[in-house]
Amino acid sequence: MHFIQSKKKLFAISFVCVAGAAQAQASVTMYGVADLGVRHASGLDAANAASKGNTNFMGSGINTTSRLGFRGVEDLGGGLKAVFNLESGWSLDTGMPNSKFFDRASWVGLQGNWGSLALGRQTTVLADALSGTDPLGNRFAGFNPNIQVAALSAHRLGVEYGPTGSSSGAYRLDNSIKYTGRFDALTVRAMHGLGEQAGSSSALSSSGVSLRYDRDGYTATLAYGDFSSAKNLDLKAYLAGLSGKFGKGKLFVTYGVNEAQTTATAVTENSTLGLGAQFPISSQLNLVAAHYKVDRSRTGSADDGFNRMVAFAEYALSKRSLVYLEVDRTNWKNNYQGASNKPSPTGFAAGIKHTF
Repeated sequence: MHFIQSKKKLFAISFVCVAGAAQAQASVTMYGVADLGVRHASGLDAANAASKGNTNFMGSGINTTSRLGFRGVEDLGGGLKAVFNLESGWSLDTGMPNSKFFDRASWVGLQGNWGSLALGRQTTVLADALSGTDPLGNRFAGFNPNIQVAALSAHRLGVEYGPTGSSSGAYRLDNSIKYTGRFDALTVRAMHGLGEQAGSSSALSSSGVSLRYDRDGYTATLAYGDFSSAKNLDLKAYLAGLSGKFGKGKLFVTYGVNEAQTTATAVTENSTLGLGAQFPISSQLNLVAAHYKVDRSRTGSADDGFNRMVAFAEYALSKRSLVYLEVDRTNWKNNYQGASNKPSPTGFAAGIKHTF
């Protein structure tokens, strides 16, 4: 027993020494979010997909996706820095990673007065455009139509567009190169994902550009992304957003549209309108409400879609910890959810979030 305890102490001391040496060399920062809540849903399952019945479950990331990450920066001199980011999403209720290990970020790059250049797995310019303009502020990512539909996290198209490593979404790209330049109030981004398909430079590739303007509490953003499948089917997506101060609070509006070739003869088009507000009742209590309208049209099928309302009440316990209540209602249109499932599901949640 004494030998085992000694080994544990030695391991702990070694870990501290290695971490200290790493920080001394490159200023490495560990960070994360731990978010866990309990949820009751009627007409939705534990994955928030349409269902016939009711579900009670514990959900990770209801307010903000639970994650663990590492950021690093090294001053190379002359205004040049080396930077990296590794980030994993976790299901806090089970302790399991959401998918591949560094699913949220895995990139390295250089940064200077001219901007930054990053290479690896990273969010698209569409995803970046939501920061500061999404009515929910990226809350409830797995249920947020702006993230899921407008920014293509869960496009429901069944085809891999761009080098995502997945046929279910295109919110992040593998093998990608992203430039970010900040010029006073204007931020410019340009991104290209390498398809890495033999005999074709265009198959499974992706390109995108975006502009963002921030001034005196107001934000305006515009983004465009073009994605190809391995068979050179095309997906084009546009996303625009605007937010601004309104009294003590803030108002938000976004609009996104994407059109995808799902076969040589079939096309699917989605449009997403988001409206919402954030209003601080006090220094500790914050209210957030959003409404989304999603319309879908498909070759050979009737038009459908859904409307979704999501609201949060958040109470800050400290700078890093808060508790929250959440409520939502979805109205499916023209059997978007499948005729056998409930047409108007609802959900309620309560949880706690800690950032570090």
